[in-house]
Amino acid sequence: MSEEEKTAEVAAVEETEAAPAAKKARKKWPIVVGVVVAVLVVAGAGFWVWHEQPSFCNAICHTPMDPYLPTYEATPGEPATDKWGNQLETASGMLAAVHRADESSDITCMGCHVPTLSEQIGEGISWVTGNYEVMATQAGMHVVPEKSLEDLVAARGIEPDQFCLNEGCHNMTRDDLIKATEGMARNPHVPQHGEVACGDCHKAHRASVNYCSSCHNDAEIPEGWISAADDKKLVKELESMNK
Repeated sequence: MSEEEKTAEVAAVEETEAAPAAKKARKKWPIVVGVVVAVLVVAGAGFWVWHEQPSFCNAICHTPMDPYLPTYEATPGEPATDKWGNQLETASGMLAAVHRADESSDITCMGCHVPTLSEQIGEGISWVTGNYEVMATQAGMHVVPEKSLEDLVAARGIEPDQFCLNEGCHNMTRDDLIKATEGMARNPHVPQHGEVACGDCHKAHRASVNYCSSCHNDAEIPEGWISAADDKKLVKELESMNK
């Protein structure tokens, strides 16, 4: 057998041996791709579930969100700290704590704060670049400035009242609210002096405010709430610190 014939024979053998290996490799790549896709899907689903939890806001979002998680985890009836670092005798006046403690609601941060996709992208960019607004507090912390209900619903294009008064939360109207509190000596939901925004009284991450006490010294201050005078003092101190 000539050298050329020997070389051809070796090549033929090698080609015969390589064919099964190549065929086996072709069979493997769909499996590899499938595993990678499955891992990405599971990871993505897990991340999205975490995205809905309060711990996500505390861990991923910008540092000024840190003081908000304790207000959510606080227990009504027990001492707590508000978002500004103020010590409270009870967390009963903070709606974040009250809503979490309500076993029938099963509400998280995303239950109230429902940002649009564009808002979330914008907030993500602000966090990465550090380009976000903060304010100092008497406790030496830095938090995001307090937002009105108008600010919180602006991107969703709904009325401020719908932040609270909607089918998923409090499925009622202003008139329903008046009827619900008509047994009180001074009905806080009757617009005797013009309509008052829900957020003027009800606060999520600090003590709620009895707006009626702005004029009525005998206005009853619910447990965990503060008077309008105390609220004005707190806000004024913060404003003076951040000029």
